[in-house]
Amino acid sequence: MRNLFCTALSLGLMIFCVNAVALEYKLPADGSRLIGRNEYYVVPDKKMTLEGIAADFQLGLTNMLEANPGVDPFLPLPRSTLLIPHKLILPDAPMEGIVINVAEMRLYYYHKERNTVEVLPIGIGQLGKDTPENWVTKVQRKKAGPTWTPTAAMRKEYAAKGETLPPVWPAGPDNPMGLYALYVGRLYAIHGTNASFGIGLRVSHGCVRLRNNDIEHLFKSVPVGTRVQFVNQPIKTSLEPDGSRWLEVHNPLSRTEAEFNSAEPTVLQLTPKISRFIAQHDTDSLVLKRVLDDRSGIPIRINP
Repeated sequence: MRNLFCTALSLGLMIFCVNAVALEYKLPADGSRLIGRNEYYVVPDKKMTLEGIAADFQLGLTNMLEANPGVDPFLPLPRSTLLIPHKLILPDAPMEGIVINVAEMRLYYYHKERNTVEVLPIGIGQLGKDTPENWVTKVQRKKAGPTWTPTAAMRKEYAAKGETLPPVWPAGPDNPMGLYALYVGRLYAIHGTNASFGIGLRVSHGCVRLRNNDIEHLFKSVPVGTRVQFVNQPIKTSLEPDGSRWLEVHNPLSRTEAEFNSAEPTVLQLTPKISRFIAQHDTDSLVLKRVLDDRSGIPIRINP
């Protein structure tokens, strides 16, 4: 079992602390979007959930499930080896402020003054209560100790399950919004949680949910007025300065109940830009097929 310690990896490409509040990566050289380095972790003999391991390594549950297909999310096999997906391609968006990629359930916060980016796992909206995408906004206000005002539809939804919601849920540790909130629009916020699960899953009513240590850190770091961009990029690409081409593929978000409940994977939509990226003469077709089929969320080089 890993102890609580900090370490620098891969010649300064990534700096992180186990059980700390954020993964902080140095931004790559101009023209590159590839950051970090993957790790391997041996599950200890004592009982651990995959969610607990994901939290230790600042990942969401889906990140771990994509990188480790077939692993038991409740009781990973003791002494088995898990891949920790810390190697990433930055989203195709300006490296400014906050970028939220709903497809991979990660939040990126760029520090220009430090030339770094922090990466935090998030929970997003349930099917039919989707977190925004393709939207540029800003942090309009922040609040420590937020209250929660359920909508009429939410109260009706909970009543159908035999639960009664108050008109206003008071601030405190039992508040579903947690202890801190950054408001990015009239209907949406980036906030904490009163639950110990849900990061890396579609669990919210549309807001962005973070673990409590993460939202506290973000609350203290992000000023009001910070640019916020929501994107939906299940496929990310990077043409590196050395000519290597990399592809990172995640499972796309389901759009319908039929897709959500289907045993078949959701169809990947290739944009014209991505199609041009992969349709090069030196693309290894076997590697490309494997990357598109596996959807491991791990950057893979697709040319020699």
